[in-house]
Amino acid sequence: MSSSTDDAQRRILNRLKRARGQLNAVIDAVEAGDDCRTVVTRLSAVSSALDKAGFTIISSAMRDCVADEHDGSGSAARPGDGERLTVDELEKLFLTLS
Repeated sequence: MSSSTDDAQRRILNRLKRARGQLNAVIDAVEAGDDCRTVVTRLSAVSSALDKAGFTIISSAMRDCVADEHDGSGSAARPGDGERLTVDELEKLFLTLS
């Protein structure tokens, strides 16, 4: 596994563990009979953490795919203008969809 792959996996696992902790807080809040606002706020945090983990997984796959397709250069041509996007630019653009 490459260093960037290890880093991506570490970030993904951190996000998933954060989501797990937040889900435990939701369960605890429901079991304790906490008010609706508290439960929904905590549930929203879980949802957000899972979304971010999913996008990180997908962006990591995009990064690997781009690197493989372009001799390890880590960049891809922009359609129509010949200018190249860096992998970081691709990731940033993709994450704006979230």
